[in-house]
Amino acid sequence: QVQLQESGGGLVQAGGSLRLSCAASGETFPSYTMAWFRQAPGKEREFVAAIYFGAHSNYADSVKGRFTISRDTVRNTVSLQMNNLQPVDTAVYYCAAKPRGNSVYNYWGLGTQVTVSS
Repeated sequence: QVQLQESGGGLVQAGGSLRLSCAASGETFPSYTMAWFRQAPGKEREFVAAIYFGAHSNYADSVKGRFTISRDTVRNTVSLQMNNLQPVDTAVYYCAAKPRGNSVYNYWGLGTQVTVSS
């Protein structure tokens, strides 16, 4: 069983930065694919970024060049550095995990709120 706990959300002005962290506990962390999703009010949850076994990563087009996902396999954490934040980035951000090879994310955190003011 994997448990995920996000932290680092908050209120920031447009153009500012935040760093989200997700602490993972339970199963063998390095082999899992870790990801960030977000859900804005009235919208469906959407993919933001993922990092795979071997540290390959990919991003939604809307955040490329502004967000960076990374993982620390010693501390069992995954982070999302968010720069040049814009009001459209306002959402609840969720950490998610899945075993290598799975097509769906089995484990989810409770989310952390990010609010970007104009």
